[in-house]
Amino acid sequence: MVQSKATTVEQYLAELPADRREVIASVRALVNQHLPAGYQEAIRWGMISWEVPLARLPDTYNGQPLAFAALAAQKNYYALYLSCVDADSQTEQLLRNAYAEAGRKLDFGKSCLRFKQRADLLDAVVGQVIAATPVDAHIAHYQASRVRH
Repeated sequence: MVQSKATTVEQYLAELPADRREVIASVRALVNQHLPAGYQEAIRWGMISWEVPLARLPDTYNGQPLAFAALAAQKNYYALYLSCVDADSQTEQLLRNAYAEAGRKLDFGKSCLRFKQRADLLDAVVGQVIAATPVDAHIAHYQASRVRH
């Protein structure tokens, strides 16, 4: 599935074959377990998304809630989009170091952590990365990136 037409997380999960549903449900649970308060889970851009609600930050560049993380079952892999990593080089280095120390290949670019099977994801560091960015910090990173000099 490249892009789902689902409008709810439950619909998204129901569209997936059982084996892929199990992986996505497990990673979703991991994200939800470590998600700081203030983000909301939704379906956006054809995938499961965690975002800053418009009620909290109505002025975004595209009029959509500010994305924090997203999860998708792509055709040949799974993708966990971590916009908090894209915005913070220390967090990216934490992720890279953890994969190197575990002797694992990190398939990461433009805030997208790609993995082919559930065992490829390092839960401890992914949980740490998710938990490390409270809503206020994510909003501050976003607003700083939008300032014109």
